Amino acid sequence: MIIASLQPLNAQQLQGEQLLVESRPLTLVELNCENLFDCRHDSLKQDEEWLPTSQRAWTPGRYWRKVNNIAQEILSCQEEGVADLVALVEVENDSTLRDLTRRSLLRNAGYEYLMTESPDVRGIDVALLYQPLSFRPICYDYIAIEPLQGMRPTRDILYVQGETYSGDTLHVFVVHAPSRYGGERPTRPNRQLVASRLVETILSLSPHDKVVVTGDFNDTSDCPALRFLEQHGLHNVTASAVGSHGALGTYRYQGQWQSIDHVFVSAALLPNVIQSVVNDAPFLLEEDKKYGGMKPLRTFMGYRYQRGFSDHLPLVVRFRFP
Repeated sequence: MIIASLQPLNAQQLQGEQLLVESRPLTLVELNCENLFDCRHDSLKQDEEWLPTSQRAWTPGRYWRKVNNIAQEILSCQEEGVADLVALVEVENDSTLRDLTRRSLLRNAGYEYLMTESPDVRGIDVALLYQPLSFRPICYDYIAIEPLQGMRPTRDILYVQGETYSGDTLHVFVVHAPSRYGGERPTRPNRQLVASRLVETILSLSPHDKVVVTGDFNDTSDCPALRFLEQHGLHNVTASAVGSHGALGTYRYQGQWQSIDHVFVSAALLPNVIQSVVNDAPFLLEEDKKYGGMKPLRTFMGYRYQRGFSDHLPLVVRFRFP
């Protein structure tokens, strides 16, 4: 495995401001952005669906609304300040991340980011935003998934090792497992493959290491791939996470709330977890006219543009370090 090292921050960057983050918990947000694509064609990817001339009419105006909606969604996860770490799923490329962190409502938040560049045929990837004053990356890697026979290329796993404001080392893995397209059971081996690759990598670390695994697993907590992770020492700290406005998961399918987004931690990190919730702020929801209740206000319903946020709600986990 080739791991890229990052340059340490200048000590003067941390002095003074460091005291501000030490007085509060470290917050991690996980969010599937529901197709955060720019509106330019990448000739190496199948992104024609997200162009101004496509059936979705994905114009610059719609793109910038989407970027700012995602920024607003992230900002709403923290009452004061901003989240320290934000794991994002379904982001197309470096351009979208640069626009999100430098040219959106997040532009004053100070985020830096790392992301994958995967062989996914549509061009979607995963990323980690981080606050340099509370999390300093030391090194990172892309963990490739060698497809099974008949399986489409999928997203790499992003691995980032970094140091928190408290001096603790975190090993962060961001995942977007293969979808259930084609049926849950026929595609189950694809997600098991990702789980096995994760476990293989985590087992190479020390059992005393503090590990976070997060992302969209396209599986609920009772599915084989996620049980496999728990059998190898990881704890799903968001299995029972709910919102304060009625959300019983991060995703709603045919009127039923479920969570296919998760945050797992190692045994060494479990005592540091103090809260796990779903952010279901009212502006992120709309009435479910077919099944009743509320559901996430997404960007598209089929091909009907709704000006919404995402079909997933954010997960929020807070850690306290002594």
